Amino acid sequence: MAEPNDRQEPRQSRKPDETGRDEQSQTALIPDDLPDDVRRELTEEIERLEEAGFTEDTVKTRAQMHRFWQAVFFVLALTLSVFHLYTAIFGTLPSHEQRTFHVGMGLGLAFLLYPGKTGLTRREAVRSWVLTGLGLAGLAWFYISGEAGWHVVVPAAVVLLLVQGARFVPLRIADMPVADILLSLLGFLSGLYIFFNAEQILRAGGFHSDLSRAIGAIGIVVILVAAQRVIGAPLVIVAGAVLLYALFGDQAPGFWRHGGYSVDRIISTQFLGTEGVFSTPVQVSSTFIYIFMIFAAMLQRTGLERFFTDTALGLTGHLTGGTAKVGVLTSAFSGTITGSSVANTVSNGAFTIPMMKRSGYKGEYAGAVEAASSTGGQLAPPVMGAAAFIMIEFTGQPYSEIIKAAMIPAILFFTAQYVLIHYDSKRLGIGGIPRAQLPRVRQLILRKGYLLIPIIVIFVILLQGFTPMRAAIVAVGVAIGLNVVAQLVAVLFRRWRAMEDKLNPWSLLEGLVHAARLALPIIVACATAGLIAGVITLTGIGLQLGDELVDLANNELLITGILAMIACLILGIGVPTTANYVITATVAGPALITAGGFDISTKEILIAHLFVYYFGVLADITPPVALAAFAASGIAESNPIRTGVHASRIALGGFVVPYMFLLSPELLLIFEEGDNPWLTGARASVTALIGIFVLGVAVAGYLDRKLDWWARLVLGGAGLLLVNAELWTDAIGIGGSLAVWAWYRWLGHRDRESVLTT
Repeated sequence: MAEPNDRQEPRQSRKPDETGRDEQSQTALIPDDLPDDVRRELTEEIERLEEAGFTEDTVKTRAQMHRFWQAVFFVLALTLSVFHLYTAIFGTLPSHEQRTFHVGMGLGLAFLLYPGKTGLTRREAVRSWVLTGLGLAGLAWFYISGEAGWHVVVPAAVVLLLVQGARFVPLRIADMPVADILLSLLGFLSGLYIFFNAEQILRAGGFHSDLSRAIGAIGIVVILVAAQRVIGAPLVIVAGAVLLYALFGDQAPGFWRHGGYSVDRIISTQFLGTEGVFSTPVQVSSTFIYIFMIFAAMLQRTGLERFFTDTALGLTGHLTGGTAKVGVLTSAFSGTITGSSVANTVSNGAFTIPMMKRSGYKGEYAGAVEAASSTGGQLAPPVMGAAAFIMIEFTGQPYSEIIKAAMIPAILFFTAQYVLIHYDSKRLGIGGIPRAQLPRVRQLILRKGYLLIPIIVIFVILLQGFTPMRAAIVAVGVAIGLNVVAQLVAVLFRRWRAMEDKLNPWSLLEGLVHAARLALPIIVACATAGLIAGVITLTGIGLQLGDELVDLANNELLITGILAMIACLILGIGVPTTANYVITATVAGPALITAGGFDISTKEILIAHLFVYYFGVLADITPPVALAAFAASGIAESNPIRTGVHASRIALGGFVVPYMFLLSPELLLIFEEGDNPWLTGARASVTALIGIFVLGVAVAGYLDRKLDWWARLVLGGAGLLLVNAELWTDAIGIGGSLAVWAWYRWLGHRDRESVLTT
């Protein structure tokens, strides 16, 4: 229940989003307790950013939409969310129906919300037509050579021409390009045709009609076009290369060679069956992930984001480098409910980045702090990122075991950031905000601590063995119920008008629509990832690559891990975490399991999967294409590459922690037979914390003074020795760290004595 606000300034500013709805501005996250001049400056900065397009949703969505299309989008998005609520409560439909409705609606909505690029330069226009011409020529060759019939060539050609029409043909209906309307209809058609004919298509057993294959061809091409609009070209390039490999793999050299597959066979397996687009990624997206998107949307509307921001300010705002530490805590908290690095960066960064710059940090550093900590949100239980739910199906482990295994590594990840930022701030001489100007944590918890109950409910339900979907749907109900109770209490105490974040029937509907908007990038990414994984499975190249990786590493676990890390980071150049994880879990995961001798029937399989998941997440801040760092640089008005480099440095723990649990599974609460879990786990955790702390100091190069090069080298080596939880490495690591600390402690004492003597 909120206290009355005596300030003259409005508590919230609102502006229409791309669907025409009034969406709460990020100025609502600015705590009331800050001084008026500080709040005024932050408000002006955030409003400037929002006018420039930096909202919590991706900046690629339509800036404005005609009222007719607002209504169409609202109704269709609401339909998708209500479908998922219904199936979550009363039971999911048969797999082919559940997944095809999910993908078909997602594709159709994507073309309404995400516009094609217009206003191309002459060079871009020429390149666009050249690529389209090559595509059409390729389709003609397939038809002439007999590789594909008209039922494949014509639909695919129509989609390619519509893509160009959206760019160059000015024909519109209610300000919406006709080509986009047709692409949207084809998106709906591709999924809903299978939804309404699922039983017949499954019964065909691969012997499909020309009409079904035509729909399949449309679906595959439309998915690639949607991926280019929603996510970007890199994922499309990977998916296109994989499809070409399926077609022409019989011409490939060495172990890459396979028997080759016809166009009809590829369409049948990749779109009409459950081995490609509608495989595990979409299965998880159409069940667990979507309900968690609804959960996130509802929590945002009950005021949890503001509670997190106020709490982070109250806890760390007064400390050395307080504004940067607020960015870390806020993003860690937000990551528990959104699980998206780019969304966290943009939504939290609109508030935290200007605040950090005002404190004295350069734009590159401020953007890097936000990008690194927001990326870490995908590692923070209980929600984590979308790929973590796919891990359930890949590993066979319940989600409760996954989040328990992820807890200690997440703590280590954020501890490493905190330490590095602390000593960087000491070196830069950046202090904190006076306590008197900050929110009081005790009062916050007493007034709004109830907002945390839905997250606690998720933990409790998961630990009791229920599914993530059941946990999320119950938590949604709890969040709504708590808000209603809070409103009733506010009415009794005559404070209802002053209460913030009041849910009502309209805001609930808006929340469901917002959940659909949050889910669209995930739906498209999962569909494309399924396409890629389906070809890997069809051709058997996944097993071949895994064997080659093990042979290249000479079956050494550490070397296999390094090679897997490189593969994840390279693949992550513009490829979202979900697709990255699906591919690397298929290729590099088995190699790590083989090299480590992990038992795939136990929790040991999580070691390999969390390892590749971590580096898939870190690809969001690793140059040259660091999506989260690029989003942060736009807000910070900084160089994106430098921001990415700084973010990679600040996220040092993310590059070290996976090797810690690869060599010390105790950090994932995985113990060998005969181990004392409490003793073994405590020793591994403590030494890991010391190692992370020491590495942070070494990278910062500062304690109470600038460190000499040899001291940084010793501390870096000591930190790396503490990665491996062996007694002798721990002893050397701790001993070296203490020696450096004692030396600089003595230097400080000597300097003080000298000053006193003088």
